[in-house]
Amino acid sequence: MPVPPSEPAVAEPPDPGSARTLDDLAETLRSVKLWAADPSYETITARINAAWRAAGRPPQELARKGTVVDCFKAGRRRVNVDLVIAVVQALHPDAGYVTQWQQALRVVLGESRAAAQVRVSGALPPDLAEFTGRSAALDHIYRTRRRAAIGCDTVVISAIEGMAGVGKTQLAVHAGHRLAREEAFERVLFVNLRGFHPDPALPPADPAAVLDGFLSLLGVPGQQIPYDLAARTAMYRRLLAGRRALVILDNAADAEQVRPLLPETPGCLVLITSRRSLAGLRPSTHLAVDAFTPPEALLFLARAAPDFPAGDDPDAAARIASRCGHLPLALGLVVGHMRAKSGWTLTDHADWLDERHSARRLDTGVELALDLSYQHLTADRQRLLRLLALHPGHDLDPYAAAALIGAELATADADLRHLGADHLLQQSLPARYAFHDLVRAYATAKAHDEDRSADRRAALTRLFDHYLGTAAAAMDTLHPAEAHLRPRIRPAGTPAPDLTAPPAALAWLDAERVTLVAVAGHTAAYGWPTHTDRLARTLFRYLEGGHLADAVTVHGHAHRAARDSGDPAGQAHALAALGVANGRLGRYPAAAEHLGQALELFEQVGDQAGQARALNNLGTLAMRSGGYPAATGHYTQALALHRQTGTRTGEATTLSNLGLVEARQGRYPAAAGHFAQALALCRQTGDRTGEADTLDSLGDAEVRAGRYGSAGEHLRQALALFRRLGNRAGEGSVLDTIGTLYTRTGQWEKALEHHRQALAIFRASGDRDTEAWVLNGLGEAFRAAGRPADALTHHGAAHAIAADIGDSEQQARAHAGIARAHDCLGDPDRAREHYHEAMTRYSELHLPEADELRARLATIHA
Repeated sequence: MPVPPSEPAVAEPPDPGSARTLDDLAETLRSVKLWAADPSYETITARINAAWRAAGRPPQELARKGTVVDCFKAGRRRVNVDLVIAVVQALHPDAGYVTQWQQALRVVLGESRAAAQVRVSGALPPDLAEFTGRSAALDHIYRTRRRAAIGCDTVVISAIEGMAGVGKTQLAVHAGHRLAREEAFERVLFVNLRGFHPDPALPPADPAAVLDGFLSLLGVPGQQIPYDLAARTAMYRRLLAGRRALVILDNAADAEQVRPLLPETPGCLVLITSRRSLAGLRPSTHLAVDAFTPPEALLFLARAAPDFPAGDDPDAAARIASRCGHLPLALGLVVGHMRAKSGWTLTDHADWLDERHSARRLDTGVELALDLSYQHLTADRQRLLRLLALHPGHDLDPYAAAALIGAELATADADLRHLGADHLLQQSLPARYAFHDLVRAYATAKAHDEDRSADRRAALTRLFDHYLGTAAAAMDTLHPAEAHLRPRIRPAGTPAPDLTAPPAALAWLDAERVTLVAVAGHTAAYGWPTHTDRLARTLFRYLEGGHLADAVTVHGHAHRAARDSGDPAGQAHALAALGVANGRLGRYPAAAEHLGQALELFEQVGDQAGQARALNNLGTLAMRSGGYPAATGHYTQALALHRQTGTRTGEATTLSNLGLVEARQGRYPAAAGHFAQALALCRQTGDRTGEADTLDSLGDAEVRAGRYGSAGEHLRQALALFRRLGNRAGEGSVLDTIGTLYTRTGQWEKALEHHRQALAIFRASGDRDTEAWVLNGLGEAFRAAGRPADALTHHGAAHAIAADIGDSEQQARAHAGIARAHDCLGDPDRAREHYHEAMTRYSELHLPEADELRARLATIHA
């Protein structure tokens, strides 16, 4: 049990509930440490390990002082939730206080995951046809651009600043279009940073996620995009160096959000819009944007509505502009309303605006304009606008709109275009529509005022049915052999895209992934638990193939929804999926706990196939931790259950895993027999993912056995299959094994390149378990290439990760690599120390590498 802290200096410990970021939590944790009489990190570590030993944790899973210290550091992009909770318990073991921390972690990590969902574009949004005015602002931008071009500086117009609805985005977009015509920019990058989105479920975008999108647009393969923010920023700036690029960062929250997104290279133009002053950016030119001047407002009306006679009042246009507060958003909305009233003069419109304002007591031009624009819509389009505002994602396509209103695709598409022409929607990407923040807030209020709760729920149910049915169709196309493992889902009955071709299916999943994560959260929180469960189970293979953070989010939502609705089977499936994702992320204790709970629940509900799945994944977790006998036991039980239930794909997976265990222990003939059976079953059932996995494992075993020719052929087949399926994790695994093959055959540059590609994939997905493997592979390649200092660096990094997550085999491999590097560097004493450590660990694991190291130690001693 944790040792109680000394008498605190104040009555109550710091409240973690106000934390909104990981840095906030780290700061609060430091305050808790001070509150608890500031015990040393050694003391905290000892308390944690005492509690964990009492709970039965094995020695290899105990905490290290270094990882405990990391919990208190700012600047962390990931956090070990189990360890943070253990630290809190060590400082203040009050159950209620620990619960507060658990809730705070859920909130902060949930917001972090939501912030990572963002869309970027490689083109500017459409220019506003009736754009007018802003002459002084535009001249200011063009003059600054010309001065910078002469001086070869980067231009940062950071302060296109002003209140909502003042037209900041349209000004930046219009300026961008005009400059692009004049300069022919080589690259255009656009993103809405969501600095002030009205929906708390869509917080400001994470700069790291924006850079992930920008780098993809700049041609960087996903597997080569670095994981951390600083490395992404450096790569982004390097790629834009020497290019004329236009970057528009729309709706920024603050300077910190945009600073990593600045190219800082000559020839680039950056336009940033924000409701706040971004004075902290350097270098920058600031440009405050206010409402139109009266002449600009009149010019806007004249161009947007050129055919309207003035009527009796020659000042009618001025009255309209004044009633709209001279705000561009309000004026655009009113023009849309005016176009629908044929035969009316400007005087008629001005009088009507005055009457409406007086009757409804609307205080702002935007509110009045929104109300008028809404009132002139047909009833069907009013309903569409209201229901669109209920969509939980950032943007949507015509298929989603058709589902919301229960209409044909052509009708929904036409209505979306009409709402876009009326400035009530914005076209963020081709065939995708989004709201201006103010319009969304207005439409949401209207939906709650005018639509019955039952009608709103029915619309959202159709929407969620659409996403569920379309996701199921995509997965059936990509993974047909696993259809029996997913819930049976009928088509939604509303229009859906044709996803019968694998590239279309994968493209739809990639395009809608951000939305699907948001749908999982919304359905779990607001009363559609069955949808959450079925969506999570449908997306399992797709998310597991390289989107691990999203997998934890989606399956976490599914677990909470099943728990809250009293569905033990749903809980079991979600816990099993969480176990898989957490295991890949290197969170072994959490993974073991989830899988153990899943196994109990599957037994409770009598689901033998589920039991086999949990046992199979427990076997994989045991193998990763170096427990080969335990892994074999789990796999053997799983195999028997799969054969009892006739689950041939599960049988194939388990046979392949048994082959992997045998190969790791040097028993290659037995391994080959398992792989042959698994491969035959995969090909009989059409399980392409299982086939690729088995080919990868077979190739790895053949590399270990020295059969390089057949290894290369099997690995090439596996790589082609994984790439066809869009399985990034599988692709990375094969690239790593190919790297090892090239190291063994003396092709060191190719080895380094393949390992680097694999490392980028696993860092991008957060797969720490496999990251340690790849770092060790890089170390071995560097040593073979005659670069022992680089080998030492990479083996050291691999050891740090392996020790942190409890991977005994990779710790042993890292020690062996470090020893060989010291050998090459002429330091036999340090080499001997690490050889001995590696031999001891391999001996404890009963792996054949121990004999080789024992012989090497004998040589050194001699």
